Amino acid sequence: MSDAALILEKPTSASVDPDRRIRNRLSTEKLILESAKTLLAEHGFQGFGINAVARRAGCDKQLIYRYYGGLDGLVEAIGADLGSWVRDRIPDDSGGMFLLTYGDLMERLALLFLDALRADPLMRRIVAWEVSEQTEQVRKLSEARSKALAAWIERMRGSLAPPKGVDAVAVNAIILAAIQHLVLSAAIGGQCAGLSLKSEKDWDKAATGLKRIVRAVYG
Repeated sequence: MSDAALILEKPTSASVDPDRRIRNRLSTEKLILESAKTLLAEHGFQGFGINAVARRAGCDKQLIYRYYGGLDGLVEAIGADLGSWVRDRIPDDSGGMFLLTYGDLMERLALLFLDALRADPLMRRIVAWEVSEQTEQVRKLSEARSKALAAWIERMRGSLAPPKGVDAVAVNAIILAAIQHLVLSAAIGGQCAGLSLKSEKDWDKAATGLKRIVRAVYG
């Protein structure tokens, strides 16, 4: 059991430093959240429960109720954390790329989303659940991810606008869906529709094709 997990909110004596107790609580909350995300990525909701999370975190399950209010609160916290996932993986800067057009913006988003999804097993799980499970827990996680991506686009686009006559909402949904399908297919079988997706060279080829599609629509 970790040292952080042994710390409770109530001080054992008047000499306990309040700042230290706050730091210990934050550390324990983070430990529980990360353990829950790892467990969810590995086993899905079937193996996801208070006792399982407590065992993975090495803490008393009462701390999960105390800090998160139970399993539903923990799922809510994971959903909120997805906003941080978007900020960390898809930063609010151009990365040295000049975003002169809406096409520049969507090319950057598409490539960053491709790399981020490949690197994150929990996010891949969530994407797979979106098309296979219709539970309230999945809905919450799916909505959190979608809102975070939509917010990123709004922050970055500024005055950039898609070409006239192009339904950007429909096109962007198809582009993101294509990326998701590529990544999920690669995780399952290492290929998609005859395109090998095993090596970095394979993924460079996929990224090139993705950029061409974006440019064909947005110029």
